[in-house]
Amino acid sequence: MKKLRILPLFALGIASLTGLVGCSKGAAADVTVGLICLHGDYSTYDNNFIQAMKAARKKLGFKLVIKENVSEEGDECYNEAAALVEQGCNVIFADSFGHETNMIKAAKQFKDVLFCHATGTNGASENLSNFGDAFASIYEGRYLAGVAGGLKLAALYGNGDGNAVSAENAVVGYVGAYTYAEIISGFTSFYLGVKSVVPNATMKVKYTGSWYDETLERSYANDLMDAGAKLISQHADSHGAPSACQARNVPNVSYNGSTLSDGPDTYLISSRINWQPYYEDVIMGFKRAKDAGTAPTVQNDYTGTLANGSVEIDKCSKNCPAGAQAKIDEVKAKLINGSLHVFDTSKFTVGGNAPSEENMRPGNATWAGLAESATFLTGGYYHESELRSAPSFDVIIDGITNINEIYG
Repeated sequence: MKKLRILPLFALGIASLTGLVGCSKGAAADVTVGLICLHGDYSTYDNNFIQAMKAARKKLGFKLVIKENVSEEGDECYNEAAALVEQGCNVIFADSFGHETNMIKAAKQFKDVLFCHATGTNGASENLSNFGDAFASIYEGRYLAGVAGGLKLAALYGNGDGNAVSAENAVVGYVGAYTYAEIISGFTSFYLGVKSVVPNATMKVKYTGSWYDETLERSYANDLMDAGAKLISQHADSHGAPSACQARNVPNVSYNGSTLSDGPDTYLISSRINWQPYYEDVIMGFKRAKDAGTAPTVQNDYTGTLANGSVEIDKCSKNCPAGAQAKIDEVKAKLINGSLHVFDTSKFTVGGNAPSEENMRPGNATWAGLAESATFLTGGYYHESELRSAPSFDVIIDGITNINEIYG
């Protein structure tokens, strides 16, 4: 059942909303914001958006309406967006890839409202003044999490030396939701982080075909461990994989927030996109336009970074080896200053060949609104989230294999 949440609480009529109760006066107290979520705060993915929005609200003082469990199917997202407009929302955010078409439809109809969508690809090509896509260079956070995983493997199987880890003990498992670029970019950057510490590392991936299926995610994590994985990470939204790792005492790297409660003996670290800077930027942009009596606009395609706090890596848990935090801090500084690139083309091959424009060209959807001459591969590295905020890296590099066909 879909849940409607209004923060702070107010009287809810049987058939309609009867009003909004504001919070204490703040910088944006006269702005009302809507957040459309694919799931609810039980999902690690959606909870990350919800907590960031609550933090932004606490700082800026706007009124907030949250709609949970909004399907990507049919017109449901459009209908919910239209309902939020009727409820007085000035800015509306949606958190899932499949919401984009309906958010664009709503933006074209309600031109005085800003519509902002996470993980989409069509903001630039639509070029609407009141619609924008947003993402962040989370592949950098994933890489850092991979470094932590590599250090753990080195501690367990190489006496602290990643080069001493055998191929048998350097197998990593990854539970992925779909075969989208967002998933592939994430697990590739994670793998490259592991491999930067453990050169023998290989990775097995299993796709669930769902963003949230706790039973299947737990089952697939077990399949990966049965296939020899000594470390598990995931891009799927439940606590299934972390709990499976705890049961079998296999290290786990989570996503979108700590799962230490699920894996007190196995959780290492987590990376996440921090949406708060983006929320605050858009909401205050609307506020400034409103105060000036001008039409509000939003950036068509926004990319957050490690440097501006949009990409975060948690502190190492107690389960990380000694010295891991210092190493992660060192690598993070190099990513920020540009002396290190995650997708350095000297660090991987594709089908036994060096990366090239021919074998690295992403799928056609990535090129919407871009010239055919645009290139993602210059300067010795793949320029993820630079020409387009949404991930575009969708090539399976050597060392990574799909085991769905083995385990069903």
